[in-house]
Amino acid sequence: MSIIEHVVLFKVKDDTDQAKVDAMINGLNGLVSLDPVLHITAGPVLRTRSPISNFTHMLHSRYKSKEDLNAYSAHPDHQRVVKENVLPICDDIMAVDWVADNDPTPLTPPPSSAMKITFLKLKENVDNEVHGEILGVIEGIKEGVSGIQQITCGENFSPARAKGFSLASMAVFAGVEEMEAAEGNEEYVNLQKQKVREYLDGVIVVDYVVPSLSSSSL
Repeated sequence: MSIIEHVVLFKVKDDTDQAKVDAMINGLNGLVSLDPVLHITAGPVLRTRSPISNFTHMLHSRYKSKEDLNAYSAHPDHQRVVKENVLPICDDIMAVDWVADNDPTPLTPPPSSAMKITFLKLKENVDNEVHGEILGVIEGIKEGVSGIQQITCGENFSPARAKGFSLASMAVFAGVEEMEAAEGNEEYVNLQKQKVREYLDGVIVVDYVVPSLSSSSL
């Protein structure tokens, strides 16, 4: 089974009432009840590590196929939450979808799991061979960094809302402590970055912690 990864980043307006933010988060997490959804979690971003990114909240969900993702997107309940709870309070939204290069287990990372999401924008005229090389570097990080429980990566197949970012990866850790310990392995991580830096035109890195009110506790 090829799992579809769906990540949406939201920038909530600065003066938004917290009750409206909570309604957005609760509405998005409630979409776990839809048949196509294998997993969904939505909540505040722990931190962003990019000067071009000021996103405040994130959604991550998983599907069995692109068709299931499309069915979720078109579902009236999803459309209602977006129209009533998301769009009125958000300044900016971006979304990236990719086919996981492996079958991540568990499909639903438990509460308190930490996720590191990375989106890469490549320079113009970078060929497909380089795409494969960069994805290979990302895949290899799991072998060199302890504490990663899951890592998937792939090419974005939904360019309309991706702001030009074409490659994505997600690493899942048991918790924030494990994620920060992995970041401490600077020598290895910097080596990987050096291999791909010349091809990059932009990077967004978002850290996120699965809240207790995610699909895994509903």
